[in-house]
Amino acid sequence: MPELLLELFSEEIPARLQRRAAEDLKKAVTDALVEKGLVYESAGAFATPRRLALTVTGLPAASPDTREERKGPKVGAPQQAIDGFLRAAGLESIDQAKVQSDEKKGDFYVAVIEKKGAPALDILKDVLPSTVRSFPWGKPMRWGSGRLEWVRPLRAITATFGPEGEEPEIVSFELDAISAGNTTFGHRFMAPDAIKVRRFDDYVQALEKAKVVLDIYRRKEIIKTDAEQLAFAQGLDLIVDEGLLEEVAGLVEWPVVMMGTFDETFLSVPEEAIIATIRANQKCFCLRDAATGKLANKFILTSNLIAEDDGKTIVAGNERVIRARLSDAKFFYETDLEAPLADNLPKLEDVVFHAKLGTQAERVARIEKLAAEIAPLVGADVEDAKRAARLAKADLPTGMVGEFPELQGLMGRYYALAQGEKPEVATAIEEHYKPLGPSDRVPSNPISVAVALADKLDILAGFWAIDEKPTGSKDPYALRRAALGVIRLIVDNKLRITLKQFVSDPDLLSFFHDRLKVSLRDSGARHDLVDAVISADSDDILQIVARVNALGSLLDTEDGKALLAGYKRAANILAAEEKKDGKTYTGDVDSAAPMAPEESELASLIGMTHDGVAARLAKDDYASAITALAGLRAPVDAFFDKVLVNDPDPAIRANRLNLLARLRDTMHLVADFGKVAG
Repeated sequence: MPELLLELFSEEIPARLQRRAAEDLKKAVTDALVEKGLVYESAGAFATPRRLALTVTGLPAASPDTREERKGPKVGAPQQAIDGFLRAAGLESIDQAKVQSDEKKGDFYVAVIEKKGAPALDILKDVLPSTVRSFPWGKPMRWGSGRLEWVRPLRAITATFGPEGEEPEIVSFELDAISAGNTTFGHRFMAPDAIKVRRFDDYVQALEKAKVVLDIYRRKEIIKTDAEQLAFAQGLDLIVDEGLLEEVAGLVEWPVVMMGTFDETFLSVPEEAIIATIRANQKCFCLRDAATGKLANKFILTSNLIAEDDGKTIVAGNERVIRARLSDAKFFYETDLEAPLADNLPKLEDVVFHAKLGTQAERVARIEKLAAEIAPLVGADVEDAKRAARLAKADLPTGMVGEFPELQGLMGRYYALAQGEKPEVATAIEEHYKPLGPSDRVPSNPISVAVALADKLDILAGFWAIDEKPTGSKDPYALRRAALGVIRLIVDNKLRITLKQFVSDPDLLSFFHDRLKVSLRDSGARHDLVDAVISADSDDILQIVARVNALGSLLDTEDGKALLAGYKRAANILAAEEKKDGKTYTGDVDSAAPMAPEESELASLIGMTHDGVAARLAKDDYASAITALAGLRAPVDAFFDKVLVNDPDPAIRANRLNLLARLRDTMHLVADFGKVAG
């Protein structure tokens, strides 16, 4: 079956945009083809710095003929309705419609619309230029005197279509002064001449001969494998950086890996600062000594060409730039060390955190106060927690953090250790930002936990106070991440902290509930169990998690499933009878009233179970409380099997309804089983 090859050849596309652009191209073209009746077998999209390419295989030679019956107005309808029907159906006269009859609705008009299929080539001539003109680049540009917009100047378009084994046809169309053809170009420097291509397979081979690796996955694998082999030969290990690898693969069409060196004296700078400097300025990978694990004074660079001098000039150029940038980093580090961290605190008075929430200095004061309150609850020394909180933001005015904001906290730890602060205080300065995401490590050092909680609770309370809450997909201050951070700090460290100690806004408490639901569902908990356990005033995170886990364990058993069925039966009967009687049954069972044996046994067991569950919950023993509930399964089954709830005697009926209310209330001690599916 025929195959489409499309290439859009341009000046260099920014690396960060390439992968998304390739997927957007595939989606736009294939969606348009399917809409016009051209289904396909497979599609693949590719990107290099200078081209977006698409192949669509298994396309038919033409779209199928279609026949549609469109129902119209009744016979005898007003002329206005008939005219509208004719326009919509594309008919010139009502005589072109046929009449159908319906026993209930009578006679009505039906238009039979038949359309002949169109050749795929004609459809492509319409779809492809339309796709290019409407392509969703975030910030496109124009060039020259044309009106076409693209992310960078578009230089050529390759578009061919045809079945395997035959000479494909050119999908001829024109955009501004660029005509689609069957010609592309190779590597900018090593093979810049025009290349005639036919279909995708020979296109890929031709590009390879012209020093272009089309597939980004292959470019990434070449860079990684060659870098690892080059490092291994020197007794070094590559520091793998997936984000940098993706970026570098988007900067080159023909990756050539080389190794450079920098002066060992720069190794006195913290390794994270060295890595950040080399990564940010030259897009190079750093290396470690395989034997010691320490950072080596060598780096891996990726060139876009095979140099005549084996790359000596390219390596020397990179070494020269890196030497200059590391000199700056070393200067920042040594200068920062000269001033104690505490001396930076007055500078925070000039740094606005938020117009409505004051300066960073004011925020630090709030965090310090909050950390002192939290410290006893997490087993941290109060004075150490206050000290760590006071210095937590003190590295923000430093030269190194000013140059590399991503090192905030980390550099604070280095400076604190060098200046004689306690190791646990220094660690807390770095870790108070954590966890930064679902895969980030959660601090366990009590001082770190206290300051991290204080930092996140302050930012949440502050933005709620000024009504700057997340809306929809917008969360500019990362408040969802902060709430999840609080939850993970509490759960991972098994902390019994009630949120109401620090959260007074009911809306903020509800926000925590929503984030906790997300967290529990992501970890595999059933959404209905989470809803059953969380109430409007739930504020003990650890307790909620324990209840969800215990409830899940119960409902995984046959006793649990049967008990849930009994609860739902009882709750349904109660709801119906309370509505009919216009009253609420409170669970006050008259034990002296006449009872059937099964009724008496259930009443007795519910009483004991209620007291036992309450006692276990008071000790936070949720697993045992749930196990106690499971013991009600048999007497509940026996009660519904042998006892008629709606007895003709009103007193007996009321007592039995109160017994069901007592069962409901006992089970509600653990969770609202009415919200559990099943």
